[in-house]
Amino acid sequence: MPPIRRPNEGLLARVNFPLYSIEMLSSRHVLVAGGGGSSKTGVANGFEIYEIYHNGDRFVAEEVIRHETGPSVVMNCAVRSDGRRSFLVAGQESHCQMYHVNTKVIDESTGSGKEGETEKTTVRQRRTSTRQSQNSGVEDIPPERKMSFRRLSFDIKPGDSVQTDFLDREPIQRVVRLSWDCKLMATGGTDGRLRLWNFPRMTKSRDIAAHSKELDDLDFSPDGKLVVSIAKDGLGVVWDVATGKEAGTLTWQPPEGIKYLFKRCRFGVIEDKRNKCRLFTLANPLGKSGKQKGFLQQWDPETGILQRAVGVDESLSALSVRDDGRFVAIGTMFSGSVSIHIAFSLQRVLHIPNAHSMFVTGLQFLPVLSSDGPAISSDSEAAVLSISVDNRICIHSLQYRHTLPAWAAIILIIVILFLTFMLCSYMGL
Repeated sequence: MPPIRRPNEGLLARVNFPLYSIEMLSSRHVLVAGGGGSSKTGVANGFEIYEIYHNGDRFVAEEVIRHETGPSVVMNCAVRSDGRRSFLVAGQESHCQMYHVNTKVIDESTGSGKEGETEKTTVRQRRTSTRQSQNSGVEDIPPERKMSFRRLSFDIKPGDSVQTDFLDREPIQRVVRLSWDCKLMATGGTDGRLRLWNFPRMTKSRDIAAHSKELDDLDFSPDGKLVVSIAKDGLGVVWDVATGKEAGTLTWQPPEGIKYLFKRCRFGVIEDKRNKCRLFTLANPLGKSGKQKGFLQQWDPETGILQRAVGVDESLSALSVRDDGRFVAIGTMFSGSVSIHIAFSLQRVLHIPNAHSMFVTGLQFLPVLSSDGPAISSDSEAAVLSISVDNRICIHSLQYRHTLPAWAAIILIIVILFLTFMLCSYMGL
């Protein structure tokens, strides 16, 4: 049985607006986005960036910057780097707004800053702001550690904006994704079309009549050759990026004849096989289907064949795959729970019931293969961030599991066989 975590154990920070999207901006910086919309409620719209580190006892988050987007709520976003620059693309109603994310190293002893340096060049003494200490429940760093240090900051500047959804009434971009090589952008919205864009030029590459109803999610394969789309018409389709033609359809037989709709989709690499990948989806029962389960599913994207599926006691709302393809995380719709599963077998290894007071809107693993700097050192085998419209950012860590080494298992088997043989000989069997 997987370990169960107390719901408030992983609270990192609270913000003052509902959260809808989360992305890792670097190996240790996370960006969250959301807002209250265009209505005059006093709830802001925009992004917040936090730096995450481990203080030897637990994970801590420190706010870096906040960028407000005026009346436009950010419902979806994606982040990628081409090796020289970082880009942020965000869905704002019917348009996709691109932002240039510039890094700047600030020397707090002088207040000066230098643009263009990367995180690898920074050396800093960690601190936790008073606000963050109150939010996370972590005690502030002692005064003797609050000495001069250099820290990495970010400058978010708006770039081009393009309309990505053209429904006659209330067009809305529902999802945006960037390819792993940062050369293509895919968008989907209420008009049911999958649009591919050359990036960062933001010029249209393909316009595919993918679905009869609005898209819920899409994702690029790691090699950029495939893109998968799912929608409220119940279809999951894999597309060939080069031709814009259908490469496969996700088909399965739901239990008891209940109609299911795909909710989320993500590709993940296969460990030690970088040219191969798996496809993961979430599927929920349509409408009032009693106590029917939601499903976490694993597919072969080349054949569209369902390889594994595991049922969950409620509908699911969020999905993330770690960058090395080893773990998958899911978030639930009603209880706000979070679970971590082994990607290969879909075995659940950690469950955090009621991690949030409302449905989970986004999940993101702390990366382990990031090229912009070392991964965060901790005593955890995996850690996943979660957000919700309850305004909270939480982190959930999987402690290293104690396993028996292969050589010890072999010796133990030999000893057991030897003792069994001796016992049988003694009893004359």
